[in-house]
Amino acid sequence: MSATAKRQPERYPVIVVGGGGTGGAILHDLTLRGIEAVLVERGELTSGTTGRHHGQLHSGARYAFNDPESAVECVEENEILRRIARPALELNDGLFVALSEAEEAFSEPFLERCRACGIPTRLVDGKTALALEPKLNPRVRLAIQVPDGTIDAWRLPMMFFATARTNGADVRTFTEAIGLESAAGRVTGVQVLDRRTDRQYTIQGDLVVNAAGPWAGQVAGMAGATVPIQPTPGVMVAVRGRLANMVINRLSPPGDADIIVPQRNLSVVGTTSWFVDTPEEALVCPEGHIERMIEKGSEMIPALTAAPVRAAWVAARPLIGGKNGEGGRAMSRAFRCYDHQAEDGVDGLVSVAGGKATTLRGMAETVVDLVCTKLGLEAPCRTRETVLLPHKAFFSKG
Repeated sequence: MSATAKRQPERYPVIVVGGGGTGGAILHDLTLRGIEAVLVERGELTSGTTGRHHGQLHSGARYAFNDPESAVECVEENEILRRIARPALELNDGLFVALSEAEEAFSEPFLERCRACGIPTRLVDGKTALALEPKLNPRVRLAIQVPDGTIDAWRLPMMFFATARTNGADVRTFTEAIGLESAAGRVTGVQVLDRRTDRQYTIQGDLVVNAAGPWAGQVAGMAGATVPIQPTPGVMVAVRGRLANMVINRLSPPGDADIIVPQRNLSVVGTTSWFVDTPEEALVCPEGHIERMIEKGSEMIPALTAAPVRAAWVAARPLIGGKNGEGGRAMSRAFRCYDHQAEDGVDGLVSVAGGKATTLRGMAETVVDLVCTKLGLEAPCRTRETVLLPHKAFFSKG
């Protein structure tokens, strides 16, 4: 090619924007269905919200009372992840603990809602709860055991990426989507910036999948489309010491510091919740939030007050909708897939938002089902039974 010749843009049937867990699961699903795809991520893989959650494998019980749609999604995907991604999970169960008369009374409707959502439960008295978890507050009145667990927040998504890459997917890190190209009301490609070389170029595609998490609204906006993302940050605090072997939850409607998740030799306490206008605003830990995590969390496990703080961080939940409820507690954790041709008159663009780390595979299945419909393909989903490769396979040269 001569020095003056114009470089031809690359072309893929599908371009995925966003290298978090959902993007990785989408890429994996696409490759299993025989669809060639490339994924672009402006930083390192999992460097956004995916790498900042506390790592709870949800049974759905946390959402059974106020958000049954999310609860059902969680319990179904919990079982699937146990089959396909076992090395990234610790199946240590969870306890919802009642410390007051009001929380004890809450157990009855809580159990009823769990049964309605298909979530297995086991009611135990306070003595049994203390035998299971000796560091619990000795005032514990009763507890409800559920199939919660712990996710390795990095290894799980990397297992999806490893399997996708081994099956031929193209993964490009430090490659930022800076614009969407359109023609005649249809998105035709993604303009990207290679942040390591400052080179800008275009990747053309038949379809772009927007899996940018809290930034999904910004990406959709590049094409004049809308995703009603409401970033809701939360602070998490990791303390040294494994203060419980099970995931400990407060038996009450969701609130601050009502979860303690064991992660290796640490205990992660979460979380607060408030609203911001952009994901970038969610990177600062507000004054007093760390102290509040310790104070409220120690009501469940008193030893928390003496445990040295290892780290504290903020994550922005990519929730859907307006500013409903105090700090977003009333907002659903269910996910939604957007066909922007139907929603905004913009063809060639699909977005996904909401959801949980536990439901990333299910989110991907819904997205790729829509992708196949729009591309006129008949290819069934195979991710429910396909066991993922180890995360280390992502770095294999062979």
